[in-house]
Amino acid sequence: MTDNQWNDLLEIIDGRIFSPLPSGFIIDSPWLPGWSGDTILDYFTSDAVWFESNQKAVETFPECLFLPGFWSEYGMCSEPSAFGSVPVFTENGFPHAKPCLNSIEEADRLRTPDPATDGLAPFLLNRLKALNGKIEATGHRIRFSVSRGPLNIAAHLLGTPEFLLSMKMNPERAHRLLRTVTDYLAGWHRLQASTFPHIDGMLILDDLIGFIGEDDFREFGMPYFRELFSRDVRVRFLHNDARCEASLPHLADLGINLFNMAFDTNLNDLKGATGNSIVMLGNIPPRDVLAGGSPEEVKKAVRNLIGTLKNRSRVILSCGGGMPPGVTTENIRAFLEAVHESG
Repeated sequence: MTDNQWNDLLEIIDGRIFSPLPSGFIIDSPWLPGWSGDTILDYFTSDAVWFESNQKAVETFPECLFLPGFWSEYGMCSEPSAFGSVPVFTENGFPHAKPCLNSIEEADRLRTPDPATDGLAPFLLNRLKALNGKIEATGHRIRFSVSRGPLNIAAHLLGTPEFLLSMKMNPERAHRLLRTVTDYLAGWHRLQASTFPHIDGMLILDDLIGFIGEDDFREFGMPYFRELFSRDVRVRFLHNDARCEASLPHLADLGINLFNMAFDTNLNDLKGATGNSIVMLGNIPPRDVLAGGSPEEVKKAVRNLIGTLKNRSRVILSCGGGMPPGVTTENIRAFLEAVHESG
């Protein structure tokens, strides 16, 4: 993000209403390589391809807030690799991490990994260090420390059905696993922030929040998310594009001030339930409209979204979730044109 974009984001969080409304998207490996004409494997393994794809995005759409911006990541493999999960990469498939625990009892043997040396984290950090000069030459800076969330990672280490079952059948060990993962994540965010002095925000992505009920969220989610978001940073950003009914009553208590949700959640309802205290990043359908619709269908969805907003403060227009594969330049331009026409 540029200095002006960062300052605008802080003012959006403070409640300033912009006209036209701001637009922003989470962009990473599911979208960028295909859009820029590269394979996913090249995007992950080539510093030049990674940088040029991100540079192309910020230069093609300079009016967009791209979050977190120049994101160094290996998809879902980034953090589980530090615990021993085998990362699986194919030329154009989304990477995935194989479970490394055969049972929840094996959580007892896990020790907190060192993000400076273990798994893929050193490669993620070194890419940013190597290219930081080029990133800053574009006028952008590294503003966010980023990670998947503790529930999400725990489910990758054990397997999602197995982890959800362990929360009911063996809650003590489920907590032990979450404790180890959270300690690692706290260290990973600290390391990123200490490496790049312009980091004053954090982004945590966790879709497993939407797989559990409210009681389980209070017990197995809130303590760990609240701890991670207690960092002294000005932007505390949570992404969950699964269902959010269980977490919705408690979002404000997590300490977050920016939230990206599932596309089928009404922004007015979210703003009402959180007392309009959190910036909402959304909320048109990502796959069926932004990727699969025509430019005119995209424009119609954006107009409808803006037209139904009861309060235009603390809103960044986007899709529900990250930018999906297959979104074209034409559809993004249609999105932005509809925003400006409605301004």
